[in-house]
Amino acid sequence: MRGQFTGWPEQAMDVLWQLQGEPTHETRERYRADRERLVRQPMIALLNEVADTDPRYEDFSVWHYRTDSWWWQHQGAVIRLGRKIEIGLRFSLDGLRIQGAWWYPDPGQVDMFRKAVASEGSGRELSAIVEDVRKKGYDISGDVMKRPPRGYPTDHSRTNLLHHRSLIAARSLGCEEWLHTPEAVDRVLSAAADLDALLMWLVRHVKRAA
Repeated sequence: MRGQFTGWPEQAMDVLWQLQGEPTHETRERYRADRERLVRQPMIALLNEVADTDPRYEDFSVWHYRTDSWWWQHQGAVIRLGRKIEIGLRFSLDGLRIQGAWWYPDPGQVDMFRKAVASEGSGRELSAIVEDVRKKGYDISGDVMKRPPRGYPTDHSRTNLLHHRSLIAARSLGCEEWLHTPEAVDRVLSAAADLDALLMWLVRHVKRAA
């Protein structure tokens, strides 16, 4: 049901500003309730609306603050789509950032990924998807080997992808006025649509290892 999320209040930025640097325990406790109400709870409302729009996005978590100051300054959340395959969101003074990621793979998943990359049909498909995502402004990264993986020709046409042991596409969505309005839901859904082909390819080809 749309209408839960009204945007991050402008005061959310004031709270995050107070938590910059290395805030003391006393400072963290002073702003804990405000941070929960103004920063974390809006992220939960946002993701509830995203899930209401598309049931594939129902499995999400919104992180708490932990002990490291970085976690107090950045509100993270993930939407799980498959084993080690997820959409990540991060709200901070820099605005809202999104990424689609397959990372921290289970044993055997890297081999499954490489076999799918080397296969002519699925490999060409992924190469085209990655190029399309890159053209939309996403940075492509991951855990990348310096040497070609064993068992694959060094001159393979998709050797750059074969080097990957994880694959991440990420970009900033900005820090404009829409962050403080319900429009942020549509911004996230639009970005999720950008990442959909990549993430669904990974869901199909990088399953949980046996």
